[in-house]
Amino acid sequence: MAKSRKLFTIGYEQTPASSVLDELEQAGVKLLVDVRAVAASRRPGFSKNQLAAGLDERGISYLHLRGLGTPKDGRDAARAGHFDTLHKIYAKHLKTPQAKEELDELSALVRKSGPVCILCYERDHRHCHRQWIAEIIEDRDGVKVENLVAKPV
Repeated sequence: MAKSRKLFTIGYEQTPASSVLDELEQAGVKLLVDVRAVAASRRPGFSKNQLAAGLDERGISYLHLRGLGTPKDGRDAARAGHFDTLHKIYAKHLKTPQAKEELDELSALVRKSGPVCILCYERDHRHCHRQWIAEIIEDRDGVKVENLVAKPV
């Protein structure tokens, strides 16, 4: 019987890079897909190049799909705790050509690559756009979604 495929998600809020990398490695993730609009962070180890280097040391590949990131007005809504507004803004964003193309790319990677995890900032996936990305991929490709939570600081 074929093993069912999984799509993992993880957020790095309040978490050191080593904890996130440990969690990804323990889950058997082979590809981390960064779905932040801006792959920069004030948190050590989470800017694009630092993150890619840390992942590479553990045998995990890195890909940034900027088109799946949340537009600035959506990030502002999330920071203000207006999650209904975030959802409306992000649903509209997913209809853009770049977002559609990158969602298709992510879908293909989940089907063809080893275990894939999508990463964003928010610790709680219920307050993050990655939840909606994961739900689309789950419905489209019949994968099971597992939300990873790394140990906080």
